[in-house]
Amino acid sequence: MTVTDEERQALDRQTTVEITTVGRRSGQPRRIETWRYRAAGRYWLTGSPGARDWYANIVAHPGFTLHLHDHDLQARGRVVTDPDERARVLGEIVPGLSWAGSLESWLDGSPLVEIELG
Repeated sequence: MTVTDEERQALDRQTTVEITTVGRRSGQPRRIETWRYRAAGRYWLTGSPGARDWYANIVAHPGFTLHLHDHDLQARGRVVTDPDERARVLGEIVPGLSWAGSLESWLDGSPLVEIELG
């Protein structure tokens, strides 16, 4: 499925999104609200340091649904573990967040997933 210009514009405008992942143990859909970031010309899911069920679900089952106000997009999550890539991407995201704390804490403990769209 190809993402339309209208869907991409909606994604550019909306930073608070909902995602539906597949539960890693249950296999059941799990829908939560989270934040979408843009860095390095791409879209990302991340959050403050700590364990996240949505992240564990994407590690186990990379396909998920990204819910925008008027669109539901099928996406795939690319989990980023490479330290250099994490530093580049989070180095773009974290300094813009007044509440984020240190970049080092994010590098050490935050999930990072690239949103890959059809």
